[in-house]
Amino acid sequence: MARANAAYYATRDPFADFATSPEISQIFGELLGLWAGLVWQMMGSPGRIVLAEAGPGRGTLMRDALRAIRRALPDFAEAMSPHLIETSPRLIGELATALPDATIHSDLSGLPDGPIILIANEFLDALPIRQFVRRETGWTERHIENGRFIEVPADASFPANECGVVHEYGEAAEEFVAALAARIARMGGVALIVDYGSAQGGPGESLQAIRAGVPADPLAEPGTADLTAHVDFARLAIAATEAGCSVSGPIAQGAFLAALGIHERTAQLGRAASPEMAVRLLAATRRLTSAEAMGSLFKTLAIRHPSMRIPPGFSA
Repeated sequence: MARANAAYYATRDPFADFATSPEISQIFGELLGLWAGLVWQMMGSPGRIVLAEAGPGRGTLMRDALRAIRRALPDFAEAMSPHLIETSPRLIGELATALPDATIHSDLSGLPDGPIILIANEFLDALPIRQFVRRETGWTERHIENGRFIEVPADASFPANECGVVHEYGEAAEEFVAALAARIARMGGVALIVDYGSAQGGPGESLQAIRAGVPADPLAEPGTADLTAHVDFARLAIAATEAGCSVSGPIAQGAFLAALGIHERTAQLGRAASPEMAVRLLAATRRLTSAEAMGSLFKTLAIRHPSMRIPPGFSA
């Protein structure tokens, strides 16, 4: 999965296959930028802070966030420095043009020391997973050989299930969150994870591929489709707390965006827009917030230093 996605993002335009929240509406990035500014104020407005995004795509979220920050929170704009975590050579080239003031890193360890506000939107779902299957003889792990699944004896087990039940383990996602939380526990800060998946975890198979905007066989033509799997937010929360942080959520994306004022911002923009644009703005907001679209399946999780209060958008 890791090799296939690396080839995919290096050679193809993912936004021809799917649309992420920042591409659906500018309001998404604006709200997250203002959210980061409020978090910075809650931290005591430190004079220098890293504003980072993991998996920035072509930079739409960060560009919208910075525009809102510079307009509404000039003191935060002066204090923060934008940083991006990206490994695709093709996307790095686009980001350098779209966000010339941002520093691009290949991994979390490259970010400068100090307090951080990090946003990861639809980043963890693309990291590789492991799949374990319950058989009569015990647990097996799936591998891929010659374009098909094979199973070998597993080095892990899960609570007893019926034969054939699949458990997915997002090892890479948990390792990223653990490293991020350890940094926040040492240096201060907050991270916002936005992705699709389960709040409680549990058995089930979610590996999927998207090619040309439609579902595809994940094992067919590796490197030509986007491979993703549901994020297990319960396990991410455990990883963060074990690394010394506090967590808020996960909560549904629709509820989080509503708490940040997405409906009010949509109405504000709509009043100044043409009738056609107002309809598009409303449709985009509904797509991001309604339970039938992205509002329920997508979740938000905040990881914060233990000294921090609960960040905006989350309740006690």
